Amino acid sequence: GYVEMTAKNDRRGGSSWVGQHTRDWTALSVPALDGELRRRLSWTERYVDVPAGRYETLLPGSAIADLLIYAFWTATARDAGEGRTVFSKPGGQTRLGEVIAPEGFSMRSDPHHSMLGVQPFITASASSSVSSVFDNGLDLTATDWITDGKLTALTQTRANAAKTQAPVTPFIDNLIVDGGGAKTLDEMVASTERGLLVTCFWYIREVDPENLLLTGLTRDGVYLVEGGEVTGTVTNFRWNESPVDLLGRITETSVSGPTLPREWSDYFTRTQMPALRVPDFNMSSPSQAS
Repeated sequence: GYVEMTAKNDRRGGSSWVGQHTRDWTALSVPALDGELRRRLSWTERYVDVPAGRYETLLPGSAIADLLIYAFWTATARDAGEGRTVFSKPGGQTRLGEVIAPEGFSMRSDPHHSMLGVQPFITASASSSVSSVFDNGLDLTATDWITDGKLTALTQTRANAAKTQAPVTPFIDNLIVDGGGAKTLDEMVASTERGLLVTCFWYIREVDPENLLLTGLTRDGVYLVEGGEVTGTVTNFRWNESPVDLLGRITETSVSGPTLPREWSDYFTRTQMPALRVPDFNMSSPSQAS
């Protein structure tokens, strides 16, 4: 299960959100979530007019989950081999083996994860490039998608694996990302000279499948960080980014922890993510979203 909470005040930019997934309701503290909402609303006493542009941006785990879940959905070996995705290479090849993220960065799925466990076998109701009804009942095992920054697997059915002479790596309904960082998000804020701190993303849509360019909105609070402190709130933005391109521009990661995505919380709730620092995130235009 999961809980989401939104709080608002009457100031400009005065809206914030928190969410948490859990398999044990005794481990979830509503007062702690409420306290975090109140802390963020206290940052809205000062509004700063910031234009669209590229900014050093701190992206929390929820925002990273929404981006990487979308990338995971498109990371199919068959589509990549047919030259139709960001994971394709000319000549019917894929980007398997290519370095796409910093050293120490990993992304994996594990159906037997102690906190994020999922059904450990395939049940497909229809066939696609992601799954096949002819694979129903096949056991799922832990799979590394990115290892030490290198793309090591794409999702594929048994039929496509036989065609490509590659291991069978089915889709699994959880995603565990670790960037090797040891700081908390608050500690990353404290080491930021000037940048933006995002709460979460919303209304994510695909613009260009060949490079997985996505567009979306920030939602429920974008904050200005100056001299290691949050000094105010700014407008929400429409953004344009490719999550795969963004992985190659990471300059810092936080410690990884259980995370609830905002956009995909109606389905893909089982994620573990770090916060990321990106030096040039593209806030393409101001948004009136709250």
